[in-house]
Amino acid sequence: MSKEIEIVLPDGSKQKVRENTTLFEIKNQLQEDAVVGSIDGELVDLSTPVKKNSEIAFYDCTSPEGATAICQLVSLLLEEAIKAQHPEALFAKPQREDQTIWVDLRVNQPLSALALKDLEYHIKKRIKADAKIESLTLTVSEAKEIFKDNELKLFGLSELEENRLVFVYSFGDVTEFFLEPAALELATAKYFSLLKVSGAYWQGNPDNEMLQRVTGVVFAEKAQLLAHLDYLEESEKRSHQKLGKELDLFMFSEEAPGMPFYLENGLIIRNELQKFLRELQAKYDYKEVKTPLILNQRLWERSGHWDHYKNNMYFTKVADEDYALKPMNCPGHCLIFKDRKRSYRDLPMRMAEFGQVHRHEFSGALNGLLRVRTFCQDDAHIFVRRDQIEQEIALALKIIDEVYKIFGFEYAVELSTRPDDFMGEIELWDEAEASLGKVLTDLGYKYNINEGDGTFYGPKIDIYIKDALNRSHQCATVQLDFQMPGKFDLTYIDENNQAAQPVMIHRAVFGSLDRFLGILIEHYAGAFPFWLAPKQVALLSVAQAHDTGVEELFQEFHAAGIRVEKDLRNEKLGKKIREAELRKIPYILVIGDKELADGSFAVRKHGSASVKQMSKAEFMDVLKQQALEKNHQSY
Repeated sequence: MSKEIEIVLPDGSKQKVRENTTLFEIKNQLQEDAVVGSIDGELVDLSTPVKKNSEIAFYDCTSPEGATAICQLVSLLLEEAIKAQHPEALFAKPQREDQTIWVDLRVNQPLSALALKDLEYHIKKRIKADAKIESLTLTVSEAKEIFKDNELKLFGLSELEENRLVFVYSFGDVTEFFLEPAALELATAKYFSLLKVSGAYWQGNPDNEMLQRVTGVVFAEKAQLLAHLDYLEESEKRSHQKLGKELDLFMFSEEAPGMPFYLENGLIIRNELQKFLRELQAKYDYKEVKTPLILNQRLWERSGHWDHYKNNMYFTKVADEDYALKPMNCPGHCLIFKDRKRSYRDLPMRMAEFGQVHRHEFSGALNGLLRVRTFCQDDAHIFVRRDQIEQEIALALKIIDEVYKIFGFEYAVELSTRPDDFMGEIELWDEAEASLGKVLTDLGYKYNINEGDGTFYGPKIDIYIKDALNRSHQCATVQLDFQMPGKFDLTYIDENNQAAQPVMIHRAVFGSLDRFLGILIEHYAGAFPFWLAPKQVALLSVAQAHDTGVEELFQEFHAAGIRVEKDLRNEKLGKKIREAELRKIPYILVIGDKELADGSFAVRKHGSASVKQMSKAEFMDVLKQQALEKNHQSY
């Protein structure tokens, strides 16, 4: 007869159980809603027996440990479902990020998105049948023997120490290993959804073979899954690539991968953003400059970009000399500063540029306007004395705050510190980080520290905006740089008539104008506020008899600086209104006998079924006020 041992529960209570009783049996006895547990602090699955006096704990689906466990269980079930349809399939180790899981595999024929429903059906049948999962705990060395015929799995194991323990699970015709325990009760895996099939280079390297990838999401509760699927549906409706095509904003071509072509409507928005920031910067005494697209390679070697960034740069030759397309604007601004003698009275010197830059991205990383190979950076470089650092950082943050308030963005702040491949002296880095932190504290910002994520030349403040779907996007940045002025031997004459080295502040508000536009498209779902809308007013004629009057109104609106379009087609009025709504034009005016006779409009606002009666003068005043105030609110 087996002896009794004592277990201690998290609340401090003690119980006697038989030696080798499993956590699963203890869980059932205690009526715990758990998917994994721990013995003396070591995380294990529920099939693990308790062999001696121990402290034990249980974790349900809502805990981080439990969430990992059910994600791994669904990954195992997904592999088994694929294997049932494609016996030749060879799987890499499943991956997970938050609630998203994905499995990469080698298979003879490409998987179709149509297969996802079949896979889901198969998994749900297996869950209902409540089949058993076999569980083992092995060393990496022992696991390699099990997976000796699967080079994809062996690669994952080769990155681990030989004596490390891994959890190995078998279900149906598949066997998988995980670094953390998986849930063993199939019913805990029922709140999942398979989302897409795609290609994926092995290890993310385009030089490697292309594998198939199946991606899904896993949740602990049905309500969470349904909310996430609603979120994905709304995200798809707001997709900037989908809306970019529907609203004629931009396009891409295989002749220039990752390089956007702006159509008329998209360029209007881009130009309005640029105009807005240009006017704001002029208000704060920023001087706009323009630097060349290509610069000699020796410049990039001098700046430090060659050592830290060359794999992301494009190169060319001019007259047998090596040149590079600029990935950043800062070295060019250093050359402008260096072009003539500068006095301490010239500082701070605020230099701004809407500079087109080129950075190489892997084709698999490209994502519409959000990840491109060429973009316009709203760059500014402020050359300051050391005693001006904090006031200029504060001014940069003030400008960023003014801009983001216009769009109604809430934002979070992060301070990124010295990376491993830093350039310069640690003492200067410490001083720079302290300066940034002091400004944030003095201005009352709550901020997080992002250790080791600064640029190679200095620490930085990154701003993360929240869009309409509560997604976070890093856009604005303020970076402090003691290094590059030294690299370029930049000096100014101080008040003692001595040469002194300036400090350089890198600042961007939108970051990438292109990426910011992509974010705005999704934030507004393509329905831009009046001042940004490519077409602001649509004039729709009721009948051909009204065409002349509509033409006169068109010219009047146009002369007043309103971006207006006219629809004189011999179509049903309902169709004209629907199409103007689809183009998300802020205001629609239907022009018939009454409107032409008394000079008043029944104004229809985009997205609203109701109309408001307004005189022409009153309506024009509303439009001018909205354009002036950059107002999100309509009348």
